[in-house]
Amino acid sequence: MSQARLKHGSESFFIEGEGLLTTQVGGRTGDEADPVSGSESPRVPTPQALAAEVPPPFRFSRVGPKGTALGAAATKKLARAMVVGGGGAGDVPAGYTYLGQFIDHDLTMDRTDVMFGDDVRPVDLLQGRSPRLDLDSLYGNGPGDAASARFYSDGLHLKTGTTVAVLPDRTKPGHDLPRVGKGSNKAAKRTALVPDLRNDENLVVAQTHLAMIHFHNRVLDKLPASVPPAERFTRARKRVTLHYQWMIRHDYLPRICQKAVLDDVFGAGRKLVEPDAVPTSIPTMPVEFSVAAFRLGHSMVRASYNWNRRFPGTAGSLDFLFAFSGTSGDMFGDVRLPSNWIADWRRMYDFPAGGRPGLAAPGGNVNRAMRIDTRLTDPLADLPLRSFGGGPSIPDGDLRRNLAFRNLVRANMVKLASGQQMVTRLRNRGVNVTALTRAQILDGTGGAKLDHLTAAEKNAVVGRTPLWFYVLREAELNDGRLTGVGARIVAETFHRAMEGSRFSIVRNPEFRPSLGRDDTTFEMTDLLFFAFGSKAGINPLGG
Repeated sequence: MSQARLKHGSESFFIEGEGLLTTQVGGRTGDEADPVSGSESPRVPTPQALAAEVPPPFRFSRVGPKGTALGAAATKKLARAMVVGGGGAGDVPAGYTYLGQFIDHDLTMDRTDVMFGDDVRPVDLLQGRSPRLDLDSLYGNGPGDAASARFYSDGLHLKTGTTVAVLPDRTKPGHDLPRVGKGSNKAAKRTALVPDLRNDENLVVAQTHLAMIHFHNRVLDKLPASVPPAERFTRARKRVTLHYQWMIRHDYLPRICQKAVLDDVFGAGRKLVEPDAVPTSIPTMPVEFSVAAFRLGHSMVRASYNWNRRFPGTAGSLDFLFAFSGTSGDMFGDVRLPSNWIADWRRMYDFPAGGRPGLAAPGGNVNRAMRIDTRLTDPLADLPLRSFGGGPSIPDGDLRRNLAFRNLVRANMVKLASGQQMVTRLRNRGVNVTALTRAQILDGTGGAKLDHLTAAEKNAVVGRTPLWFYVLREAELNDGRLTGVGARIVAETFHRAMEGSRFSIVRNPEFRPSLGRDDTTFEMTDLLFFAFGSKAGINPLGG
């Protein structure tokens, strides 16, 4: 997902010490050789120098060595093997799939479009494009910024939107993202009024963003009246951000990563990702995280969801969830979300497990994310064009619309290290990592089948396993939790992002949550319950 501002077709990677790389995966500019052609490997873009007056872009770094790409044939076969339908449901509630997408967009937010004026300092631009967990994808540059002020209703509260009535469901104020509402066409009118339009590329991440808006607004409303008006926004943002980081550290990450690795990183510190950084310095984003390890969420996506009382069972298809968004879809002609598509959060998160039995999903049927493994649900073999900026020249069924292929080619283009290279790098840094064997790489356990590769292609995959595939295979062999290379990259990147944030639970270890069930527990179900304040807010359509 990385830094692509809205579309995911062309992405810029300013890698420290290397320069600016612009990758184009089957897009329109022709910057690189077409990776679907018969050429043995996609041509890697030549790093470019930046002119002195050009604002510094989002900064990436390498924590591993450069790798050597697989040949085009092996890349295509591997991609097709991965997108044949998920390997089975895991034990993680499905909402965490899209919480992870929201978090990714927070980590990789490019605030260029919401920075103010011509007099902004280059260092401010640089800080605005750094991987911190400070919710700039929610807040923009704050209500005092001329470009970001449009996200706020009164200089303090974030705006929300109202849904369109679809009988028997009435309009529901506060249950859609705020939208521009004006313009020359419906697409302009339905554009979300949020800092990062990627958070409206599918309905689940859009409703997650909306929940975060409500969370901020309710935290603001709960501040004591004694807090001076000039301090209220900053005080609310600090409280929201610290609770958000706590939830990531103690709820989200343990569901996707091996606990022992998390405890080691957050207890003993980092050995791979900027281990000697000054805590308050500006972090960089490892390409190994952005292009590989944190694309784990793609394997968690389901083909359909038990969405709400109007669309139960499998009626909430992934195609519909793309369609009812302003970035990837057209809401079937509406300019606001129809009321019958509001989320029933009881079906996406396990509230009884979070201590609220009165918020059980009907029949206890909480959607479960697909297991983290080397298989993706098959709708991801044919992405909607608008979700990645593809032009009309990319027809249905074209490999360039295959998400696995796009991920693998992008990694080739930036010369990403292989899984084996990262094992060596971690061992050299004193991290005890067990390498996958040849049989584990080729066979896995219930994941992608590589039987159709030639002997030479199998040898290539075993010798230089694409890092994304390697990380997913590790998880597949670990009951759907990241371990080894993948867990270490993810844990250390999150630790550094939290450490370098303006408000930080890493630099402020005495912080304890006050908005959950007790001073040690604050999970996503607690955040949703606090944000909406009632069962009617959690499930606006009832049933």
